[in-house]
Amino acid sequence: MSELPPLVKDLALILVVAGVVTLLFKKLRQPLVLGYIVAGFLVSPHMPYTMSVVDKADVQTWADIGVIFLLFSLGLDFSFKKILKMGAAPIISAITIIFCMMLLGFSVGRAFGWEHMDCIFLAGMLAMSSTTIIYKAFDDMGLRQQHFASLVMSVLILEDILAIVMMVMLSSVAHGNNPDGGEMLGSIMRIAFFLILWFIVGISVIPIFLRKMRQLINEETLLVVSLGLCCLMAVVSTQVGFSSAFGAFVMGSILAETIEAEKIIKLVEPVKNLFGAVFFVSVGMLVDPEILVEYALPICFIVLAILIGQSIFGSFGYLLSGQTLKTAMKCGFSMAQIGEFAFIIASLGLSLGVISDFLYPVVVTVSVITTFLTPYMIRASEPCYNILDRHLPKRAIVFLNNITLGHPSGAGAKNNWKSLLTQMGVNTVIYTILSVTVTAVMLTFFLPFIRHLLVGWHWTANFICGFLTILAMSPFLRAMVVKKNHSEEFKALWAESRLNHLPLIFTIIVRVVIACSFVFYVINYLSRFANALIVAFAVAVITLFVLSRALKHSSIRLERMFIQNLRSRDIEAQIRGRKRPLYAGHLLDRNIHISDVDVPVDSRWIGRSLQQLELRQRFGVHVCSILRANRHINIPEADEIIFPADRMQVIGDDAQLSKMVEALRNDINPVEDVSERRDMKLRQLVITGSSPLLGVSLKDSGIRNHYKCMVVGLEEGKEKLSQVPPARKFKKGDILWIVGEEENLKELMKW
Repeated sequence: MSELPPLVKDLALILVVAGVVTLLFKKLRQPLVLGYIVAGFLVSPHMPYTMSVVDKADVQTWADIGVIFLLFSLGLDFSFKKILKMGAAPIISAITIIFCMMLLGFSVGRAFGWEHMDCIFLAGMLAMSSTTIIYKAFDDMGLRQQHFASLVMSVLILEDILAIVMMVMLSSVAHGNNPDGGEMLGSIMRIAFFLILWFIVGISVIPIFLRKMRQLINEETLLVVSLGLCCLMAVVSTQVGFSSAFGAFVMGSILAETIEAEKIIKLVEPVKNLFGAVFFVSVGMLVDPEILVEYALPICFIVLAILIGQSIFGSFGYLLSGQTLKTAMKCGFSMAQIGEFAFIIASLGLSLGVISDFLYPVVVTVSVITTFLTPYMIRASEPCYNILDRHLPKRAIVFLNNITLGHPSGAGAKNNWKSLLTQMGVNTVIYTILSVTVTAVMLTFFLPFIRHLLVGWHWTANFICGFLTILAMSPFLRAMVVKKNHSEEFKALWAESRLNHLPLIFTIIVRVVIACSFVFYVINYLSRFANALIVAFAVAVITLFVLSRALKHSSIRLERMFIQNLRSRDIEAQIRGRKRPLYAGHLLDRNIHISDVDVPVDSRWIGRSLQQLELRQRFGVHVCSILRANRHINIPEADEIIFPADRMQVIGDDAQLSKMVEALRNDINPVEDVSERRDMKLRQLVITGSSPLLGVSLKDSGIRNHYKCMVVGLEEGKEKLSQVPPARKFKKGDILWIVGEEENLKELMKW
């Protein structure tokens, strides 16, 4: 018999140990991530009393795949539209917290005399709170429905996307010993270019592909296609100089805008859990007790830096976004830990060979300690606020409650200019990126191909390539010049004052120059004409594009298709009744808000009406909507029955909602006995001359009502059993086949 490869043995060891440890952590109501890390420590070579992993290289490969799928799943939960709808408040909070914590982390590293790169990566690790751990803590503590929890989660979404950007920037920084501002700016521009390009291309192509293939796609093929697209984008990302995790995140965010997003999330979840478990186990394998003893003092200081820093800077960030002091402190104290992104950033530093070996186990230990302390930090926020409220002057409390950077801007004219220039700028950037991509693809790949095809016809090949390149760019160049020239803002500003005419004309000229520069570059690259002639030709081409009605219709059609694909998930949600009510989130009292509450499948509330539950009388809350499968029951009647897995949208304050959720969680049916005696059995019953059933009809026999059994049929020597009519009286020699529970059948047979 052939020997099993070491990878299979290692995987068996990892999963068995991880399963046992995570069950224990589940029993202790601790995050499973910590269980995986502890399991990794138990199977590592640093633990001499247990079996150890043999081939760490193969396990690390699996862990790298785990990072890809973790980031892919994160992208599926992420939506660029969510960020746009959040407004400025979460952005202000996230940027403030990240900047302050990075500065604090870098300072702590320098205070211990660590290397420059160690300090930079430590700063990145300390800046990112753990979405997984915080969400789990809120869920375990029954706080997920409270108002401040939604604020924290919105900032964590932004932190996750900024963490992806940070990883790319750290990769760029790691390749140079003295990174300067220009290199950092270049990295940011490359990230933005990659994101915008692939988001536009993905939204334009992938939803159409999935719609066309819908009849051919089942759960199995959808999973394979989704993971295939994920890995494809990971490969593309590495080819252009970014990390594979970044590409996986981009593909996840693209698929998040499709109709199939929810199906993909459910299908990918088990795969993500498997590979994610291997990743976190691999993290625990790097914990070295000797290093922990040696670096005990830095670990303590880093833990204190996170707890105090997030409490202060986190609260300050939420204050700047317009929250009250009490809410800001609840939010800030909740974020006092590091988690999965700290491990991913540390793994990146190790793979690039730019950080010291001690930093990884130090960060893992810090994460374990801060994770254990997370529930206590959340609970400590309110007592700390009460202390401040008692000791600070009232003026200081009023001042802190009114700090904000989110006030709306002023006059209408300024708003029109701001809106118009913003829209023009966004359009110009998007169409410039698309034009650059077309030019790069055509000159890099198509030009050598056509020259090889037309050997000896060099200038003919150049002409064909140039013509097709300009033709491919034509919808983008036309849209760049014409878009927003007839918008409401443009017309309002033009009619408002003659002083606006020149600046408005200047905006058109700038975009014409940018469009002409693309045509100029292509012709200049492929020909030897004089510059003046090329400029004149470029202006003529752009003018022709602007006047072309066919190109106008083509450009409008492409834009409408993109918008329809981008909104496809929202449109499908509206059709199926899953769209959140319009009044959600528009309540006057900031302490009153709408929260989603899921009804467990084993709840005793199931089968009872809203009137019977008396939620308003018991908890002071109002059920404004019930989401049931594909239906959205807005303003339900008092006699509306609760079904298993219903999602109720409930209005109330934090205390009321917490009280209701706690009652719902505790009011469940006991676990039913599933022992063998409750199994259904099939038995044969023969009617004898002394049987009490002789001469009794089926409906009068009591077999169903009294004995809780059912007559399946009458055996008459045929291939199939005969049905027994309710009025038929049993005769001597009848052979009945009866199904029921073992105890009930025994009782019936005695009769």
